Amino acid sequence: MKDIGNMMKQVQEMQTKMADMQARLDEMTVTGQAGAGLVKVTLNGKNLMQSIEVDDSLMKPDEKEILEDLLMAAYNEARAKVDQLVADQMKDVTGGMALPPGFNIPGM
Repeated sequence: MKDIGNMMKQVQEMQTKMADMQARLDEMTVTGQAGAGLVKVTLNGKNLMQSIEVDDSLMKPDEKEILEDLLMAAYNEARAKVDQLVADQMKDVTGGMALPPGFNIPGM
């Protein structure tokens, strides 16, 4: 029974760490860029878009498709950075313990 008590304590500690991590992710931001910095997309740690910056030189009607492609590329770069940020934070929370494949954090 002593082992079960220890395990429950560890689970509670992990839950607290997870809640703290989720709060920190709300505050963290990453920026993805495309077109040598002509387009920038900033996301928070939960993949919510915080801002988009577009250089004035791209604001031409005949460059609409280029702008759309650059926006997508910048978003995808930012998203990859958020995924890495979350993975790094999870290592801290789980003490490096690998989580099962497909494990998703609620609220993310």
